[in-house]
Amino acid sequence: MAHTKSAGKTNQKSNRPGQRRGVKTFGGETINKGEIIIRQVGSKVNPGLGTKIGKDYTIYAMQPGKIKFYVRLGKQYVGVFHA
Repeated sequence: MAHTKSAGKTNQKSNRPGQRRGVKTFGGETINKGEIIIRQVGSKVNPGLGTKIGKDYTIYAMQPGKIKFYVRLGKQYVGVFHA
């Protein structure tokens, strides 16, 4: 038996903060080694040259340089190239 009255959808919502996903550094910007480029769910954007992907699909820079987004064989990639 329930100990609280059913008060509809408003009492069931848990107030959780957002997870701050998305592109953190955009194309054409300069970046240092180890800085995060994208935080994402799944590999929507794949790591290219000069980048690596973490276990939570975070893409980060492995070398300093400029960021470039590009498409190859229908997949979207992000790479870090020397300026």
